[in-house]
Amino acid sequence: MCGIWALFGSDECLSVQCLSAMKIAHRGPDAFRFENVNGFTNCCFGFHRLAVVDQLYGMQPIRVKKFPYLWLCYNGEIYNFKQLQKQFGFEYQTLVDGEVILHLYNRGGIEQTASMLDGVFAFILLDTANRKVFLARDTYGVRPLFKVLTDDGFLGVCSEAKGLIHLKHSTSLCSKVEPFLPGHYEVLDLKPSGKVASVELVKFHSYKDEPLHAACDTVEALPSGFDLETVKSNIRVLFENAVRKRLMAHRRIGCLLSGGLDSSLVAAVLLKLMKEMNINYPLQTFAIGMENSPDLLAARKVAAHIGSEHHEVIFNSEEGIQAIEDVIFSLETYDITTVRASIGMYLVSKYIRKKTDSVVIFSGEGSDELTQGYIYFHK
Repeated sequence: MCGIWALFGSDECLSVQCLSAMKIAHRGPDAFRFENVNGFTNCCFGFHRLAVVDQLYGMQPIRVKKFPYLWLCYNGEIYNFKQLQKQFGFEYQTLVDGEVILHLYNRGGIEQTASMLDGVFAFILLDTANRKVFLARDTYGVRPLFKVLTDDGFLGVCSEAKGLIHLKHSTSLCSKVEPFLPGHYEVLDLKPSGKVASVELVKFHSYKDEPLHAACDTVEALPSGFDLETVKSNIRVLFENAVRKRLMAHRRIGCLLSGGLDSSLVAAVLLKLMKEMNINYPLQTFAIGMENSPDLLAARKVAAHIGSEHHEVIFNSEEGIQAIEDVIFSLETYDITTVRASIGMYLVSKYIRKKTDSVVIFSGEGSDELTQGYIYFHK
């Protein structure tokens, strides 16, 4: 989880504006950087880094010698960057998965770039040679992205809304901060003044359609039809592949475990694949709940069955209440269900950060939301 932030066409002093970027410093505890854009003194990038891959050359904005006019600030993981390198013969200068965005853009433009990425991402790409700014976000909006654009062309972009709400601008109060739409990219013209003008907003992928990057997938053509054994086999192949492609981190991997179907399957498959790949440290699993909660008991059984190094985080109602303010600040929503569900997530994440060296955390989150697994969906 990195934090990206950028301004284009700021009328105010950038050193003052940069203070707003510090509101998302929690997203990147390992390093931060602010960088002005050559030739556009009122444009800049801010980046807070959590080092997951290429700890030496992974700082952003990413720039490579081959494309000195391209600047990239992104948050995400691109799972198929090695497949794309092989397919198109790209010569990477770093080990950063996001470098592929520069090569894809140079090869085929922004539409092909967004469509060919298998991963979770939000990015800002600047092309100073053609005076274009591009924004893009993955199909499901797994990675957050917010923007503010004034009538006179001042643009602010950030991983979280809080990094944009107090920006200074000469004309008036800044326009409304809005979430950038998932599955879309936007093209903006960059004027000599550093201001921008939106050209088009394009939906590059609908989740109902097979993605363009599937052509580069490691899964061979799956048998079709409704034979029960075929369906189960296909689900198994797709599920294992989904876990396998996320094993690209250079930092220690852990897994949240509630003892339910989703997280138990993820943890079990993860452990199996780690052994296959000779990852030589034990898998740490993490469960959270109040004293004697069903989740703790179920997770304990699963952890014992798969043989993980299991951690339990027990909290009481007072600790949960004390966390609410921080959780709402992090989530940027007052939605009751979301806040309630995130209390435990916040407390277990805090524990992992303070007490362990696991950095990349797998979980079963998201499947119930996407496939209507909760009881209230049935009603």
